[in-house]
Amino acid sequence: MPGRKGLLAPQNTFLDTIATRFDGTHSNFVLGNAQVPSHSHPIVYCSDGFCELSGWARAQIMQKSCACKFLWGPDTNEEHREAIESSLQDKQELKIEVIFYKKNGSPFWCQLDIVPIKNEKREVVLFLASHKDITSTKMAEMQGGTSVPGLMPGTLDSPEEDDEMPSANHMGRRRSRAVLYQLSGHYKHQDKVKPKIKISSSLLTHNPAPLPEYKSSSVKRSRFIFSHYGLLKGVWDWLVVIATVYVAIAIPFLAAFVQKDGDRDSRNLLPDVTVESLFIGDIILNFRTTYVNKKGEVVSSPRSIALNYLKGWFVVDLLAAIPFDLLYASDVYTAESNHAQHINLLKLTRLLRLLRVLQKMDRYSQYSAMILTLLMLSFSLVAHWMACIWYVIAERERKHHEQEWNLGWLSQLATRQNVVTVDALTQWDCYVTALYFTCSSLTSVGFGNVSANTLQEKVFSVCIMLIGALMHAVVFGNVTAIIQRLYSRRSLYQARWTDLKDFLALAQVPKDLKQRIEDYFQTSWSVSNGIDINEILKEFPEELRGDVSMHLHREVLQLPIFQQAPQGCLKLLSLHIKSTFCAPGEYMVHKGDALNSLYYLCHGSMEVQHHGMVVAILGTGDLVGCDIPLENCSTGVAKSSCAVKALTYCDLKSINMVGLVDVLRLYPEFQQEFCNDILHDLTYNLREGYEAEVSAEIFFCLQNCDFFMLS
Repeated sequence: MPGRKGLLAPQNTFLDTIATRFDGTHSNFVLGNAQVPSHSHPIVYCSDGFCELSGWARAQIMQKSCACKFLWGPDTNEEHREAIESSLQDKQELKIEVIFYKKNGSPFWCQLDIVPIKNEKREVVLFLASHKDITSTKMAEMQGGTSVPGLMPGTLDSPEEDDEMPSANHMGRRRSRAVLYQLSGHYKHQDKVKPKIKISSSLLTHNPAPLPEYKSSSVKRSRFIFSHYGLLKGVWDWLVVIATVYVAIAIPFLAAFVQKDGDRDSRNLLPDVTVESLFIGDIILNFRTTYVNKKGEVVSSPRSIALNYLKGWFVVDLLAAIPFDLLYASDVYTAESNHAQHINLLKLTRLLRLLRVLQKMDRYSQYSAMILTLLMLSFSLVAHWMACIWYVIAERERKHHEQEWNLGWLSQLATRQNVVTVDALTQWDCYVTALYFTCSSLTSVGFGNVSANTLQEKVFSVCIMLIGALMHAVVFGNVTAIIQRLYSRRSLYQARWTDLKDFLALAQVPKDLKQRIEDYFQTSWSVSNGIDINEILKEFPEELRGDVSMHLHREVLQLPIFQQAPQGCLKLLSLHIKSTFCAPGEYMVHKGDALNSLYYLCHGSMEVQHHGMVVAILGTGDLVGCDIPLENCSTGVAKSSCAVKALTYCDLKSINMVGLVDVLRLYPEFQQEFCNDILHDLTYNLREGYEAEVSAEIFFCLQNCDFFMLS
């Protein structure tokens, strides 16, 4: 498969940006839509910390005003109410201390901060309203004799007492996911207790630091960071490959056939220095080149790039880039008579660069012609190295014997060419003869006109024959089988990609739609590698398929709503879960669609739209869909009141509603509990008519709160 470019489509990373501004896993805040014409500013996102603080479930809070009027009570100061509404209407920042009421009717002091969030057009599109419980501080002031306006002593519950009271919305199974920190990867162990919410000063002060914007933004990188898939990087990589091939050929030849007096040919100095310069420049460039991480994201942070390179190929590249020719030019080895031989032997470390070449060539491994070419080049390169070693063995044996010694293959070559001494032979005569012998030995076609006569030559000839037998079997005997076995998946990818391209051309699909189809195909293939799980598992028994499905979808089955489910129920349910993928801008659900599935967002961000307005923002770990009323449990299908659109690349798990209802019928003892719990665990309920039911419940709770305070 070709090298991945990474996820490059513009993504709305607003939630990720907000996440990095918070410190702590219990941030109590809500996000409200600032562009609703009715000025109600409905809540589109609320944190788990806010749900725990207020006692209301997430699904019941969504779409209520971000002024949080459901928290108002008899002791909520009228001036504070007007200040909150005025801040939202004028889209201004606000910071006040106000008395709010929880769902169970208990009051608490709250430090409220309202901050407007702007988009790229400098228009206010969202409100960030954070809530901090400061009851303990106010209680300390009252105990110290300081009067607190608007509240009589003894009417507030202490934090310790309040913690002991069970919250009505917990239902024994509240999720503590800390959604924002799953998005930004900020799950860290905290050794010291920190406040529930800590917002960066650049977010809540008047400092003109950049605020997070709710918009789709492309991948940004510094002007001095180069793209790993760009034209410049591609040309540079090919230059490095050519230089590496030159090193693999020239360095062993120079190390073996160097002139006996130690002098170097100045004609080789220029290409050697050029290669050294390329290798040094490649190290510098690798410190400024993006890469794709394990999540498929393009990393352009200089620090991350440097750490990734230092952990990877830096040591190999550094050894290959040592400037030995500069050491030679600086006369470091002038005291040695064989300094040129030392330099060439040290430069053999540059052959480590071949490992990098193999890595770069892997992207072309999908092409059969390229594979055959690489195999033949590898065979020729091994023959070249063996020829250099064959010559070194003969030359060293000749130096250890008297001048009249003529048993080696060099002496016999001189005799056949009618030259007086071996020294009269040219380097090219010796090299071609040695290459002829190694090629004939590697291919097992030796003619005997160049043969091994001495003990060392015979031992080396045996090694060549063994290597040749292996290479002959691999390269020449099983080329077709190797390609079919190792590259069958790539062949399948090419076949499906070709079919897709042919279909798009035949159907004359518009360019925009064509780009979306191609992007989805390539990204989904990179995730699944073309493996159809259902096709693989269909031949296995149901018990084994259930175990595998439970492993694949364990993230969904570990949700609180399934904690009390029997093992058999989970196994049957796992067979109705599928993995799906959404690209930025794609709609997962349209308004009026039948809600055939429950969706669990494993990674990414999405938004819920109603009549073109954003009414909710979904993050990692959110569950969206509809509840299953017991009276309609026979069908389990409802219509969607909103549309759900992907803001970033999203990985989702979908639970088929029909299959879910069928499984619940088999386990009636779990059915009642599930239907009740899903009301509180759904991040947003898409079922038509649910909003009216929640409004009626909140109205009833507010009436009870008033009655409680009067009594």
